[in-house]
Amino acid sequence: MNFRHGNREEPEINLIPFIDILLVVLIFLMLTTTFSQTTALQVNLPLANAETPAQPPAEIVVAVGPDGRYAVDDRLLEAHGVDTLVAALRSAQGARQGEPILVIQADAAASHQSVINVMDAARQVGLVQITFATQHGQGG
Repeated sequence: MNFRHGNREEPEINLIPFIDILLVVLIFLMLTTTFSQTTALQVNLPLANAETPAQPPAEIVVAVGPDGRYAVDDRLLEAHGVDTLVAALRSAQGARQGEPILVIQADAAASHQSVINVMDAARQVGLVQITFATQHGQGG
């Protein structure tokens, strides 16, 4: 057996590839970390007694069908024009006291123009409080 006893080199671990991999992992962790946001001040919000009003606000409900037909307070309108909507909204507004809220129940397939016609008629009548009715969707 021939053993070399002369110039014996110690095995070395090459650290350059190890440092390269650690830097890539560090960059990845820095980019994917989420930070929790803490507020500078601890604020205790005041309590309020939220009671339902004695008289709920008056509502005018306008339903818009997928074919562009309108119904004001469950009364189907014969014509599809803005003038017909204005007349129907005026008569519905006259039957209510105070400033009613206009609730637009537009079908999901209703055209954008049909909803704009309702909003235009509401502006002409002077109804400024407008809301849209939706239904609670299934998670998606």
